[in-house]
Amino acid sequence: MRLTLLGGSIDMLAALARFRGRAAPLPAHLVIGLDGEDAVFFYLRRKGYTVVARRWSSGILPGDIDLIAWQQSMLCFFEVKTRTARDMTPAESAVDSHKRSTLRRLARHYVRQLPQDSLPQVRFDVVSVYLVPGKEKVFEHFESAFGWTEQRER
Repeated sequence: MRLTLLGGSIDMLAALARFRGRAAPLPAHLVIGLDGEDAVFFYLRRKGYTVVARRWSSGILPGDIDLIAWQQSMLCFFEVKTRTARDMTPAESAVDSHKRSTLRRLARHYVRQLPQDSLPQVRFDVVSVYLVPGKEKVFEHFESAFGWTEQRER
């Protein structure tokens, strides 16, 4: 309940900042993406995840990881795809082989920095969030959407 109220408050404050012209002048698609990442952050918290990083980048490698969270002993790397309408192509289809490769490379870098003797179990998830104006937010969570390697088609 508390997370729902906090999420709603942040949405309202962000909308007010945009309305008053005090929000950073970002292109519309980036604002929508950030709104989706914020929505997924609260969605994951409600599901019991412990989010440890948002928009994480290594500082050396190109790209970033939208969200990193623990689900008990499982380390989860999340790619968030946000849409403002449901069309023929689902949002999650935008996570192509190049994006998966970038996420794997960044995840390896992140895991190497952990202060543990053994590596944790890792999972790559994709969350599609639909922020359709006037409607309730819709989340589609794909656990283990892909792994450390690509499966080759025969």
